[in-house]
Amino acid sequence: MDSENKLGEYLRARRALIRPQDVGLPDDGPRRVPGLRRDEVALLAGVSTDYYIRLEQGRERHPSDQVLRSIAGALRLDDAAAVHLFRLGLPVFGARAAAAPTAAPELARLMDGMPDVPAFLVGAAQDILGANAMARELYGGFARYDNLLRMIFLDPYAKSFYGDWDAASRLAVSNLRASSSQFPADERIERVVGELTLHSPAFSNLWARYEVRPRTREKKHFVHPRVGELRLHFETFAVTSAPGQHLSVYSAEPGSASHDGLVLLRRLAEQAAVDPEDADEDATSEKGDTRS
Repeated sequence: MDSENKLGEYLRARRALIRPQDVGLPDDGPRRVPGLRRDEVALLAGVSTDYYIRLEQGRERHPSDQVLRSIAGALRLDDAAAVHLFRLGLPVFGARAAAAPTAAPELARLMDGMPDVPAFLVGAAQDILGANAMARELYGGFARYDNLLRMIFLDPYAKSFYGDWDAASRLAVSNLRASSSQFPADERIERVVGELTLHSPAFSNLWARYEVRPRTREKKHFVHPRVGELRLHFETFAVTSAPGQHLSVYSAEPGSASHDGLVLLRRLAEQAAVDPEDADEDATSEKGDTRS
């Protein structure tokens, strides 16, 4: 997935994203490479240039807590990105349990008991480990409902389903980065990254940016082929009994068009459970009834 010098790769990637003027340094015109120079990061962090170079090159592998804090400040890392830096730089800090690979039956019952909203369970590698009928109906246009990253980057349907595909893809990759930080030796994450790196230049470009953002809550904009536009609130909950797993739930503002869309989505899911063929035939008439 990456070379052995993960800390150096992260430092170089984050350094490239910062302009001199962002950190109060003079802009001296075009540069050979984007972002800050190594001596500028060293200056901002209060360490010697030689030490910082050795850190990036992997010749210094035991930075102190204080040094990492200083570098995090120099690179303007937010809390999530700083945590990632510490996990790379301090192995003890990064030690975590293995990610849980399967869903507990109790979680399946919990999701099925939420019939009015789409709810699904994802693992550390963004595999779909379980979903209720509403979620399956929401994502029903994808060829496979198996892994959110594969769906976004490898299924052409994603470009029409996501109202802002660029934002969705960037958030998905930064969330996977957060998971890879928490579970650095997870083989499933490595396989997903390997497959997407091989088949999706868009994924490769975003992965190389090393942006880290665990997913918690977001506004989502979908364009469903049978329901229409859906503007939903997304909330995710960590499953403390299963490391790496998150329960994700969508909801809509009461009285909004998107709330009506979820009502229709539930009807379609219920109809599909009874007779999948009739669900397709009745979609148009159901939409008219719900929005009237």
